[in-house]
Amino acid sequence: MVQDERMTGPLANWAGNITFGASSVSRPGSVAELQQVVATSPRVRALGTGHSFSDVADTGGVLVSVAGLPRVLELDRDRAQVTVSAGLRYGELASWLDERGWALANLGSLPHISVAGACATGTHGSGDGNRCLAAAVAGAELVTAGGDLVRARRDDPGPAGQDFAGMPVSLGTLGVLTQVTLDLVPAFTVRQWVYDGIGAAERAAHLDEIFARGYSVSLFTRWAPDGLSQAWVKELAVPGEPGTAQDRWLGGTLAAGPRHPVPGLDPAPCTEQLGRPGPWHLRLPHFRMEFTPSAGDELQSEYLVPREHSAAALTALGGVAHLVAPVLQISELRTVAADGLWLSPAYQRPSLALHFTWIPDARAVAPAVTAVQDVLAPFGARPHWGKVFSTPAATVAGLYPRLPAFRRLRRHYDPGGKFGNDFTGRYIGMDC
Repeated sequence: MVQDERMTGPLANWAGNITFGASSVSRPGSVAELQQVVATSPRVRALGTGHSFSDVADTGGVLVSVAGLPRVLELDRDRAQVTVSAGLRYGELASWLDERGWALANLGSLPHISVAGACATGTHGSGDGNRCLAAAVAGAELVTAGGDLVRARRDDPGPAGQDFAGMPVSLGTLGVLTQVTLDLVPAFTVRQWVYDGIGAAERAAHLDEIFARGYSVSLFTRWAPDGLSQAWVKELAVPGEPGTAQDRWLGGTLAAGPRHPVPGLDPAPCTEQLGRPGPWHLRLPHFRMEFTPSAGDELQSEYLVPREHSAAALTALGGVAHLVAPVLQISELRTVAADGLWLSPAYQRPSLALHFTWIPDARAVAPAVTAVQDVLAPFGARPHWGKVFSTPAATVAGLYPRLPAFRRLRRHYDPGGKFGNDFTGRYIGMDC
């Protein structure tokens, strides 16, 4: 049964910086009910777990949650794929897969985010060989503007398969996802080490070496005058074999106890460190599923630049550190492999992701965001769709060579713009 709730008060995203303008929130209990809601509503946006910091999910019409749809978990061992309900969270999916000997190649920092929402915005984890989460999407089922249920696969013959690269990262503009099919790999074991105090000079001189050190590597820095960084190294491990790590590395010291990415905070919510081996899904994220992420105490921005510009981009950021550091909680540097998804921030280029976790004060943060964007602009920095940014729409459009093709795909699935909003109007548009 459809639960259609009229808005009696403001509904906000996870961080509280976006207040949705929706007239109602619909939580259909079946795909048929979802089809009815979509077909009879003039404006619709899908709402995931609310972890976006931009207004990408906002609407003046109906917000639709797919969290109430029947749970789907169908493993295809022959194809090494799994089909899941779109509202499922990565943490739930990952534990189910691991019990059956399978894994996703990559995970984000938080296991709490929904599969559909993370894929639609091009969210990623880290690793020289790891693509964004949406790159694992091999098939999709979605309800389109007329209420029709449409299925598409990456290996479909003809135009459907050729255009599939435009579907996984779609910002919700093609329809409401009900299911996705994801590529799998055999389950694997990971151990995690943390190094404190890697200096700015060592970081700059050995950047490629740092990111090649593990399966997934993150550098955390506050852009403070001392320039120090903390490295989180997640490396593949053989179950049962002890792991060793050097006590000193690039001027840094092996952490003697667990750490939080933000120095001084309680590390209890973080995944296990100190080199103790564990399942992939309990090491690749930075945070544990059983801890609820903080709400309303941060804002986030992120920009992806081509790997060949990494050193120059970091030097440029150093020039505005005096504007960044006072409003910053922590900054994370991580690498992402290139993919072929039309609206992915890592489309056709291996990238360095420059992430900023700000204090929860939009007015104070805005000048720092502008400064970061200005110094990264010469390197073709693509902003993460779900984070805080103010890059001009024309600039963003110029960073995506397949945007005209995506606009044609959007007009095919949603010719009237039912799934659009102000955000997609600014950055995607409908014109061919």
